[in-house]
Amino acid sequence: MRVPALTIRPLALGLALAAAAFAAQAQEKVVFATNWKAQAGHGGFYQALVDGTYKKYGLDVEIQQGGPMVNNRPMLPAGKVDFLMTGNLLQSFDNVKNGVPTVVVAAFFQKDPQAMFAHPGQGFDTFKDMAKAPVAFIGKDGQFSFWQWMKSEHGFKDSQLKPYTFNVGPFLADKKSIQQGYAISEPLSIKAQAGFDPVVQLLADNGFSTYSTTVETRADLVKTKPETVRKFVEASIIGWNNYLYGDNKAANEMIAKINPDSPVAASQGSIELMKKMGIVDSGESLTKGIGAMDEARVKDFYDKMVKAGLYKPGDIDLSKVVTTQFVNKGVGVDVRKKLAGK
Repeated sequence: MRVPALTIRPLALGLALAAAAFAAQAQEKVVFATNWKAQAGHGGFYQALVDGTYKKYGLDVEIQQGGPMVNNRPMLPAGKVDFLMTGNLLQSFDNVKNGVPTVVVAAFFQKDPQAMFAHPGQGFDTFKDMAKAPVAFIGKDGQFSFWQWMKSEHGFKDSQLKPYTFNVGPFLADKKSIQQGYAISEPLSIKAQAGFDPVVQLLADNGFSTYSTTVETRADLVKTKPETVRKFVEASIIGWNNYLYGDNKAANEMIAKINPDSPVAASQGSIELMKKMGIVDSGESLTKGIGAMDEARVKDFYDKMVKAGLYKPGDIDLSKVVTTQFVNKGVGVDVRKKLAGK
């Protein structure tokens, strides 16, 4: 018996619509909030969004950018977002100390990009040399965090301090000064404004052992939806490998569209600095995958912060700070080898 074509077409259309509806339903909605405006330092997440990696993992991810007038941090414990990008482990220590039920599930920067800059040819080429500089421009937050470590570990002194207002002008005007900044961005702006490459000393290369660009979620989500956490972490890891070593054009264009202050050329420059300094992919991540964490390293950093006077011994239950349940599995290592040949 031959079925009329007019009968087949509505049936096929109905099946297609049903399949589309099922596919849409299968995508789990996830909200991820960042700690600042879109930029190359967030690139792997936008890469996973724009190239469909999150969708391949069954996730419908919405990225909410932060900014100077946006505080996404309270949104996580309040249940308004599912995952939160944070800075370094100091914020996570504070969460545990204050009883905030969040936990770090991945660390996308193996090195904190916080750095100190100096003018070339002025005798401040090493971190030890910088401790002798007459002027150090340090922001208020930095004075109460990494500056305390710089004093306890490397002999910097409060007499050097001058306020840093996130303007490189005073630093450029004083060749004998040093200044804090992000190693993946400020060198580019200094070169653009003054025409020289500054001396860059990463705090991470001098013992500041925190992880950075960590991702937190609520402790209850780890218990009740571990598969959701796994999918988000692993898809983000793949995104970062593709962003660093693959075609990142679409991601950089998305970043520039969301944040016009971060043009495509600047993003590409930041990527090169991230790769050169091993910010994202170095050390343990080379074998365990981007996002890797080591609980012994978390303790090492905490012990240094205790020595610097930021915490007291026993202040924090370190078992609540991070979980390695979703990292250290080598996810994405094959992608890097395929794209970068190493």
